[in-house]
Amino acid sequence: MDINNYINSGILELYVAGALSEAENKAVYENMQKYPEVLTEVLHIEAAILKLTEATAPKDRVLDFSPIAKHINTEDTESKVINMKAEKLRSSWLSFTGWAAAVILGGGLLWAIQQNSDLKTQIDVVETDNEFLEQQIQIADSDLKEAKSLITILRDKDILAIPLGGQAVYPEAYAKVYWDKAENSVYIDVQGLPEPPKGKVYQVWSLTLNPLTPTSLGTLDNFTSNENKIFAMQNANASEAFGITLEPAGGSTSPTLEQLYTLGTVDS
Repeated sequence: MDINNYINSGILELYVAGALSEAENKAVYENMQKYPEVLTEVLHIEAAILKLTEATAPKDRVLDFSPIAKHINTEDTESKVINMKAEKLRSSWLSFTGWAAAVILGGGLLWAIQQNSDLKTQIDVVETDNEFLEQQIQIADSDLKEAKSLITILRDKDILAIPLGGQAVYPEAYAKVYWDKAENSVYIDVQGLPEPPKGKVYQVWSLTLNPLTPTSLGTLDNFTSNENKIFAMQNANASEAFGITLEPAGGSTSPTLEQLYTLGTVDS
């Protein structure tokens, strides 16, 4: 049983007010025996009601004994007894109604506070959901703009497309380089490369063939997190070929030819 939800349900206030059925009273009593938190809450409710009742009771009332004296001096003793009982019952009834009103008021206040708290929680949840949704929309919008921009670039008639075929270490590998000579930049599509092992990273090389001279264009550090597997790099070299090798994290100063995954030449 969720003790907090049980305490906040308002059933304990009804128990103190005597407004529950016999079965419900028994259930509350059993929970008081089983859960100290429930017993403590019932005691707190009773104490609060007593304080509220005391605070609303008149403290400086002047008692008028003249009616009593009048009845004493009369011979109608039966009437005297009846009137005193009526006064006592009236006093008890007022005390009870004041106590009951305090219980109802206290229970109503607790219910209103709980409802207000629940409403605030629901508002907070809705606001959080809206903020998350707005963030997702912004991310999707940004991704869409980036994709459209990339498609425009790759379809440019002045872009050179160089396919890179798989090599001995991984024949199934493939990649493609899109070279924009006017902007000295390349876009490398490595969708055909496997995930690099832990502690390893792919490194892209620009090559001149005679003599064979490799120049590093950089490493593909965000390979796993890059969903479209297209990377942009700067290339101001007179490239005759491009290759991709698997290197230790951080890259190497020269390519490890035993780990050459893809290679392709630029058509003249």
